[in-house]
Amino acid sequence: MAKQEGLTLRFLYNTVVGRGVLKIFISPFVSKMGGFILSTRLSKLAVKNFAKKNNINVDEYYVDDIKSFNDFFARRVKEDKRPIDMVKNDFISPADGHLSFYKIKDDLVIPVKQSMFSISSLLQNEEIAKKYDDGICIVIRLCVDNYHRYCYLDDGSKGENIFIPGKLHTVRPIALANIPVFTENAREYTILNTKNFGDVIQVEVGALMVGKIKNNHEEHEFKRGEEKGMFLFGGSTIMLLVEKNKINIPDEYFDLTSNEQELDIKMGEKIALKYTKKN
Repeated sequence: MAKQEGLTLRFLYNTVVGRGVLKIFISPFVSKMGGFILSTRLSKLAVKNFAKKNNINVDEYYVDDIKSFNDFFARRVKEDKRPIDMVKNDFISPADGHLSFYKIKDDLVIPVKQSMFSISSLLQNEEIAKKYDDGICIVIRLCVDNYHRYCYLDDGSKGENIFIPGKLHTVRPIALANIPVFTENAREYTILNTKNFGDVIQVEVGALMVGKIKNNHEEHEFKRGEEKGMFLFGGSTIMLLVEKNKINIPDEYFDLTSNEQELDIKMGEKIALKYTKKN
């Protein structure tokens, strides 16, 4: 099955005919229609096969009130399966996923063998982007078998969510290698004024067949581990922009990314530590 999916994606992203077909698939209209269908009661029939195919242990989740496929996709995990690291100096992951780490230099993030992009184009705001020069960009790539709810990474406050409409490419590496997905896809971001790590920008990026990015709050005082929102069906991505000298990332994490490897993480687990000057 994985081989067949790989062949399909190579056809869509690496051939002239495939790119023509892709224009239809990546339109927000198609994803919205897919999202509507997957929210119907009839779609619940697909849940059992989906869970089996993706090795999802349903015993870890609350599933008694599932009425549609999207209900299952955005299922809530049992609290003891995602304990939240409450140590104030630990910078935690707000979501399950596969992590990559990049340094921001002169407004640019340059992934290995992928399309570079600028923070100002990601946010469509040059003034805010300047604040993150020499900072760190953490990319959390969620696959369909991951938990698709996400939490706040620290105590703090936030303002309004900024939605940027766009297309809906897949976030798999084959797409990232061909186009600047993160600056083309529909996305929503907010500035988190955190207690321990400065102003962290969290960007939720939609992907192919994501029906909706659903954040719970506009202006809000939040607590570490409190649910921030969820994705409906599809792969998706969360990006964290951290200011200079706010967290210490182990050098080996950057080395993993340079070697085109990802670090698997669960929501609530430690990614980094609060910044301390190295001797």
